Amino acid sequence: MPHQVDEGLATTLKKVASTLKAASIPFALGGSFAVWAHGGHSSDHDVDFLLREQDKEQALAELAKAGFRTEQPPEDWLVKVYDQDRMVDLIYRPVETPVTDETLHDTEQISVEAIYMPVLSATQLMIHKLLSYSQHYCDFATGLPVARSLREQIDWDRVRRETRKSPYAEAFLILLDRLDVVPLPDGQGALAAQ
Repeated sequence: MPHQVDEGLATTLKKVASTLKAASIPFALGGSFAVWAHGGHSSDHDVDFLLREQDKEQALAELAKAGFRTEQPPEDWLVKVYDQDRMVDLIYRPVETPVTDETLHDTEQISVEAIYMPVLSATQLMIHKLLSYSQHYCDFATGLPVARSLREQIDWDRVRRETRKSPYAEAFLILLDRLDVVPLPDGQGALAAQ
């Protein structure tokens, strides 16, 4: 895997994954560590796991038994656990969409720090990144390294389909075309240039 990661966070990631696996709680690695697991580059390094909302209480209980401090923040889309001062987000509704069995099947089994675990597909990671952009947060610098480093692994037709209602995603995809990272389908690039 090409980029260095924080060893403490990597250890915490392994502890969370092994605890969830031992408890048979379905999950997927997401966020920047998932990008890294696919061999890509991400501009931030935090630990995110996706799980179904119905599994969050069991996950918190199992992680508390394993020595993690747990927190239910006011946000209604995630819970948090701490390994000393290292935080892990357990996300059950990313980008306003519930995590389902289908979400958790859109993964690849990858050895991450010597533990095989389900890692969100590169395509789904890109979709989540694009749908996170809004009028309150639209930093394309976070998405460009992901798009560049994982472009061959991403189903760009699916990304365009699943993000078509977002003007921010549309702008990002036009930017990728203009930067010669990922071309728009024939005809769309010309329309965007007008």
